[in-house]
Amino acid sequence: MIHTYAGETIRFEINYKNRKSIGIYVDGYGNIEVRAPKGTADESVIKVLEEKWEWLQGTLKEMKDRLNGPQKKVYDHGESFLYLGNSYPIKIYQDQHIQHDHVLFEGDVLHIHVKQLEEEKIKQALKRFYYQQCKVLVEKSARSYQIHFKIKPRSIKITDNSRNWGTCDSNLQLTFNWRLAMAPQQVIDYVVVHEMCHMVHLNHDRSFWRLVGKIMPDYKNQEQWLALSNWKMTV
Repeated sequence: MIHTYAGETIRFEINYKNRKSIGIYVDGYGNIEVRAPKGTADESVIKVLEEKWEWLQGTLKEMKDRLNGPQKKVYDHGESFLYLGNSYPIKIYQDQHIQHDHVLFEGDVLHIHVKQLEEEKIKQALKRFYYQQCKVLVEKSARSYQIHFKIKPRSIKITDNSRNWGTCDSNLQLTFNWRLAMAPQQVIDYVVVHEMCHMVHLNHDRSFWRLVGKIMPDYKNQEQWLALSNWKMTV
């Protein structure tokens, strides 16, 4: 079926099932499925679609952006970067008298102070900011969840390992990807809990996942956020 509302047109499929309410589902390619109780009138389906229209359009845009892949960043005023799950614009200041390039997050803006207005200098200042914030956020999370463990990590390091969000070795050394600072706090908490659970179970057996689920029952939601959003966690 096709429906136009608020100047936008969508195509969707209706499946009638043994259920009590109407649900809207969008797959990884932007296909929309409406699941409705048997006997539901088309008018009722359209009403629910329009009530969810803003969410639906946002989800479709997210899917389209994800399929298109990460876009090349422009290191200039107004370009946005993720921090703790939200996108914030950058504002750049040149000051040859500062001791070192740095970034301050104030007033929902990433203020970047550099000695030289060069793309690579701005990029490196941002990366250092994420490294520093990731270290703070991860250590805070680890302290918070330590109550669930009898053993402690020997060290916590932040790395540039693009293959993993986090690792735990047999020496109880935990490492985390600096890009985690771009994720929501609950996602950071999940990755920290995941690696801390490896201090008890080094592999991903049933005992490991039972422990993860006991500490963080909604961990699959955080995994989904990473799966859908990792493509835009970039500098």
